[in-house]
Amino acid sequence: MPTLPHRLLAEALGTAFLLIAVVGSGIMAEALSGGNTGLALLANAIATGVALYVLITIFGPISGAHFNPAVTLVFTLRQEITIPHAGAYIATQIAAGIAGVWLAHVMFELPILQASTTTRTGTGQWAAEITATFGLLLIILGGLRHAPAQVPALVAAYITGAYWFTASTSFANPAVTIARAFSDTFAGIAPGDVAPFIAAQITGALIALAAARILYATRS
Repeated sequence: MPTLPHRLLAEALGTAFLLIAVVGSGIMAEALSGGNTGLALLANAIATGVALYVLITIFGPISGAHFNPAVTLVFTLRQEITIPHAGAYIATQIAAGIAGVWLAHVMFELPILQASTTTRTGTGQWAAEITATFGLLLIILGGLRHAPAQVPALVAAYITGAYWFTASTSFANPAVTIARAFSDTFAGIAPGDVAPFIAAQITGALIALAAARILYATRS
C-alpha cells in the first residue's frame, strides 16, 4: 500500500493539474472564442472532463484520487481514511489547487496574484452546488460499488455534463472553489462567494452519503 507521503504527492499533483486544466482552459477558451461564452464554456468543460479522466486513472491507485475535500470528508465518515490523514489530504488539496492556479497564470503570462471579481451567488447557484456535489459523490460511491474500473470515465462524463446542466457550472469541490477565487479569469469566483458555495457542496456530499447508505446497503 502506498505510504502517506506518496498519497499526498498524488493528491497534490492531481489537484494542481485539475486546476491548471480548469483555469488554463478557461483562459485559452475566452481568448479564442471571440466573445462566444457558450463556445468558451464548452471548451472549458471538455478540457476539464478529459483531464479528470486521465488524473483519476493514473493517481487513483495511489491516493484514491480524491482531489476534493468533499470526497475526502465522505470517505472519512465511511471510515475508509483516518481523520489525521484526511486533514493532510484536505490541506494538500487546497494548497495544490492554489499552486495550480498560479502556474496557469504563469503559463499565460498573467499576474500571478489575483482575486476574482466574478460574482456567483444566490439561491439558484447554491442549489446548483448542492445538486452537483450530490451527483458527483453518488456517482463515485455507486461506481465503486458496481463498476470500479469505470469510475474515471463516470466522473469525467458527469463533470463535463454538469458544467452545462447546473447554474453554477458545477464547481462541486471546496478546494477548486477556494483556488478559483485566486483567479480573475473565466473560471473565477469572487472571494466573498466562496463560503456559501462550500457550505452547499458539503451539504450535497452529506446527502449523497445518506442516499448511498440506503441505495447500496448490503442485502441478504
